[in-house]
Amino acid sequence: MGKSILSVDDSASIRQMVSFTLKGAGYTVTEAVDGAQGLEKAKTAKFDLILTDQNMPNMDGLTLIRNLRALPAYRSVPILVLTTEAGDAMKAQGKAAGATGWLVKPFDPQKLIEVVKKVIG
Repeated sequence: MGKSILSVDDSASIRQMVSFTLKGAGYTVTEAVDGAQGLEKAKTAKFDLILTDQNMPNMDGLTLIRNLRALPAYRSVPILVLTTEAGDAMKAQGKAAGATGWLVKPFDPQKLIEVVKKVIG
């Protein structure tokens, strides 16, 4: 049974690329269109890793991370931010919110797999 990953991004093309890349590496991927939907899905299923965008409608990535970290089931689950935001200030906010790591779009599929393997095996 592969590890399960929740991919949260308002861009359908990014969600498709992430799903295609990670499913190809043997992971199970569930998609959510924004932080609000991602939070709901995280409350109803257990994921080994959350991959979230930062800039999304309804609930952004940092708000999602803070909400997830408030849930006992997600206190120690790795959360990676996959975003176009590359600034140090934004990365610091991500770390403060509880992000495990930061990947900048456009992402290299091989690098994404390497980072995911490093974080959850």
